[in-house]
Amino acid sequence: MTQDSRVQAFVTAFDALRTEVEKVIVGHREIIDHVLIGMLAGGHVLLEGVPGLGKTLLIKTLSEGLELTFSRIQFTPDLMPADIVGTNIIVEDSDGRKHFQFQQGPIFAHILLADEINRATPKTQSALLEGMQEGSVTVGGASRPLPAPFFVLATQNPIEMEGTYPLPEAQLDRFLFKLRVRYPALEELNAIIDRTTQSRQVSVNRVMNGPGVLAYRELIREVPIASHVREFASTVIMATHPQWEHAPETTRRYVRYGASPRGAQALVLGAKVRALAEGRYNVSLEDLRALTAPALRHRIILNFEGEAEGIDVDNLISQIVESAAGLTAQGKELFLRG
Repeated sequence: MTQDSRVQAFVTAFDALRTEVEKVIVGHREIIDHVLIGMLAGGHVLLEGVPGLGKTLLIKTLSEGLELTFSRIQFTPDLMPADIVGTNIIVEDSDGRKHFQFQQGPIFAHILLADEINRATPKTQSALLEGMQEGSVTVGGASRPLPAPFFVLATQNPIEMEGTYPLPEAQLDRFLFKLRVRYPALEELNAIIDRTTQSRQVSVNRVMNGPGVLAYRELIREVPIASHVREFASTVIMATHPQWEHAPETTRRYVRYGASPRGAQALVLGAKVRALAEGRYNVSLEDLRALTAPALRHRIILNFEGEAEGIDVDNLISQIVESAAGLTAQGKELFLRG
């Protein structure tokens, strides 16, 4: 298969999966695209929004469009790590002899919905860390691989903080994207009412399987990126660090810690998927600009002044991107000195 035909097959599959999800989900086109980009890039996605906006329904609908196994975990304060990864139980064979047998937890699925992830204790949240990073979990001293592809979609409520445990920075950094789910517009709300209050059956077709997802992930990593585009991505990441000599004033004033190298990886991988989804076998600056907020909003930690003044991280990222564009426009020499 030629490169052009592989790219066209990717575009067709991406559009088909998006169409199946949109049979159920009204609006949220950008959120849907970013969830698909995160999955195909090989990362995990965190969705933040108040209850009732369709976060869980979006994830369940996506799983119905894929020939992959699906599990849902409703996180609660009394959830234990063994409830996620599984545990060894004592079983008795036909001869009456007893032995330990591993009972798999819900994490052993291709798509894992971690609903209201910030309601579980840090100990339970950390049970996901190894699986998200390594694609395996360790139980009873034995490492057990998870199915491939493995994709975690987590949701959290940003308003009701009582009885919640905010995700630690180490776990937030494991998510490729953090997406903010907004309220629907008036026309979208009317469409939601029509779809959900009438007798209407919607059938979601399975349009992609596991081997297909893995093959597309390999194709994505083959997409070339020009040196000046890569330098722009690196400059954006460096501009989030207040100690960098070329950091913009807003970063120096409001940011405590900037984005990690994982932020750069998320930015470039996501941009490669976006380029392919539009039928291009190269990454543009616009691809990077479109994904800076999803890739970086959970990786930038504000200082006391930033928190006190209620600085919006998305607006801060926009200013950082503008600053980075100005730096790269001044020539490679200035960038290399940084």
